[in-house]
Amino acid sequence: MAQVQRMSRLMIKTLRDDPADAETLNHKLLVRAGYVRRTAAGIWTWLPLGKKVLENITRVVREEMDAIGGQEVLLPALLPKESYDASGRYDEYGDLLFRLKDRKGAEYLLGPTHEEIFTQVVKDQITSYKDLPVILYQIQTKYRDEARPRAGVLRGREFQMKDSYSFDTTDEGLIEAYQLHRAAYIRIFERLGLDHRIVSAVSGAMGGSASEEFLAPAPAGEDTFVDCPACDYAANTEAVTFKATPVDGSAHGPVEELDTPDTPTIETLAAHLDVPASATLKNLLVKVDGEIVAVGVPGDREVDLGKLGEHLAPAVVELVTAEDFEGRPDLVRGYVGPQGLEKVRYIADPRIAPGTAWITGANKPGTHAKNVVCGRDFEVDDYLDVVVVEAGDPCPKCGTGLKLDRAIEIGHIFQLGRKFADAFQLDVLGQNGKPVRVTMGSYGIGVSRAVAALAEQTADAQGLCWPREIAPADVHLVAAGKALQTELALDVAEKLGAAGVRVLVDDRAGVSPGVKFTDAELIGVPKILVAGRRSAEGVLELKDRRTGEREELTVDEAIARLVAQG
Repeated sequence: MAQVQRMSRLMIKTLRDDPADAETLNHKLLVRAGYVRRTAAGIWTWLPLGKKVLENITRVVREEMDAIGGQEVLLPALLPKESYDASGRYDEYGDLLFRLKDRKGAEYLLGPTHEEIFTQVVKDQITSYKDLPVILYQIQTKYRDEARPRAGVLRGREFQMKDSYSFDTTDEGLIEAYQLHRAAYIRIFERLGLDHRIVSAVSGAMGGSASEEFLAPAPAGEDTFVDCPACDYAANTEAVTFKATPVDGSAHGPVEELDTPDTPTIETLAAHLDVPASATLKNLLVKVDGEIVAVGVPGDREVDLGKLGEHLAPAVVELVTAEDFEGRPDLVRGYVGPQGLEKVRYIADPRIAPGTAWITGANKPGTHAKNVVCGRDFEVDDYLDVVVVEAGDPCPKCGTGLKLDRAIEIGHIFQLGRKFADAFQLDVLGQNGKPVRVTMGSYGIGVSRAVAALAEQTADAQGLCWPREIAPADVHLVAAGKALQTELALDVAEKLGAAGVRVLVDDRAGVSPGVKFTDAELIGVPKILVAGRRSAEGVLELKDRRTGEREELTVDEAIARLVAQG
């Protein structure tokens, strides 16, 4: 017996116009179709239909997690500060944390993710290698104090997430758990009907040896990823690598200083010397945990500060200010060059390879230098991929020009290793009777983000268009007007419900057929069954919401068709 929902009794208010503050498709349609309601910036109420979609996604996630041996738990959202102090993440999270104190002054936070607490739970509950491996998971509300929550439920301050964690005594066990999750995620997103890509990612502050993201391509996506048209390479832009290839720099002449007044930018320098920007070396000064560091990239490329931050995490990276130049005569604003820099760490993109020659600052006001050769006139302390990736950059795997696409991150898996186990001394008794440090994996799925991603990928000009697995009903039954149609619609709805078909029936009195049809398209249930002009003959019209195909069927035929599809 499946539920029959009558719209005459359902709390739903559809809107003809988009909300004034809505920019993305999911934001517009989820509000207009009565699935969610904005409570405050980045905080949303899930209304009855929206809650059903959310629960359907949760059900699929739970079934697949249980299938790989996951054990579901529920941890608190209100967490003690001490746990995050132990891992160092209380400070690392910065302004993203919601921090609070109780009436006695004890400090707490609202959980953004739960690696620390899961580690402590396992430390308390498991003492022997015989109890491992284990996979624990929860589906819970998380909190992050986003500076600019946007895109509806896609980027909120409060959101639903499945986070799971694997615990093992060996690296081989970690890899096995990682692959189990990877395969489960593929099944989950296929069942949800989400077009997705698996891309290489950087671990950043999470640490660990490997990580991958699951991305749902969509114009509203906040992530940019690269895709190779010639091979299977795909990666988050922060994970794209470029191999440094040394060249023979012996043919370059000695360093020569150039009089270049009023040329503090690459644009003014290139115009003054009539050279391409790619012939120049851009040196960006940043502070890494307060220490000034120079970052060198070709003049025609930009430094990706997010990428730089991921490479240097958990260190804090910020741009220098005018005050940072005070008392530093060796740092000439607008004319910095790597040659002759004192007590400044120099990081360079791999394109600044040994043997390459550049036009760059001469560390004197109004002066640049040419024939500045890497490896001869300056040394690179660390090579890091830090440029903003551009379409056409070579694929690290095959060399073909890469494509750029936008996407929504819907999942992320990490091989954490022993970072959190070290922080909490998570050991178990090994086979030899000696303590063994546990290794961990962390695996997340954005449950509420999946709702937004599906809306973005599947909607059309008329409204939402849910895949059957997660739709709030299997069929939307529309009674087009008169009492006869309504009576027939309710009778058919009861029969379908008794046969296990989930039904949303529009039996609202005083609502025109046009409004009902418009709402049916907007709400997006996969099948629309209409009790209309031929109701007296016992004939209904069945419409496929996605394809628009229509056919007339008798009542018995329509019921049989819908039951068979269930």
